Amino acid sequence: MRIIMLAIALIALTGCSEKELRQTLETITASAEELPLTNTEVVAALKDSLARGISKGAIIASAQDGYYANPLLKISFPQEIARVDQALRQVGLGGEVDRFVLQLNRAAELAAAKSRPIFIKSITAMTISDAFEILNGPPDAATRYLARTTGGELRAQFLPVVRDKLGETRATRYYGDIIKKYNQLPFVSKVDPDLEGYATDRAIEGLFLLIAEEEARIRADPGARTTALLRRVFGSLD
Repeated sequence: MRIIMLAIALIALTGCSEKELRQTLETITASAEELPLTNTEVVAALKDSLARGISKGAIIASAQDGYYANPLLKISFPQEIARVDQALRQVGLGGEVDRFVLQLNRAAELAAAKSRPIFIKSITAMTISDAFEILNGPPDAATRYLARTTGGELRAQFLPVVRDKLGETRATRYYGDIIKKYNQLPFVSKVDPDLEGYATDRAIEGLFLLIAEEEARIRADPGARTTALLRRVFGSLD
């Protein structure tokens, strides 16, 4: 910026035309963009891109049907007891199963609304080393950084929210009834997986999926880099 201001002053004193001034500024700006990236630029750009991905992901996931209506995020019957779903539908209990699945997703949507402060805390703590590792890492390097630095805290924050929501919406009772009825069927192996842990883990996985999508978009699509700083930093990888 000091170089540009100095150039303007010198050109003005020598009586250059507006066209000549513009051409000179363009030359100076182009030269500045060719300079090596500074630590400050890299850290700022990575923090900006992560904040954008987090905000977008949290808004999408926490909206009503953010999980339930998204095939990529929707939390279905626990895989380890998928046979329970099939068996209950065969005996006319499909409606009860569907209500159970809906409440699982509602719990995830509510929990996702609590995620942003945890992510922002992690972004604020990002070091220069972290930033360059993310910049030069794989397409999901930023998402991996967040998973590594927030996973435990997210689970600790999500679990009680999921627990309260499931209890509030009687999903736990639905689940208990479903499992009880399933376990009463002849010739089946008894099941009793951790419902709250399952819903919490799937909620977190869905949130990171959205963040990874936004990270990939910023890395691959120049049009997604909505600031000069993002264009300069991520453009260095093109």
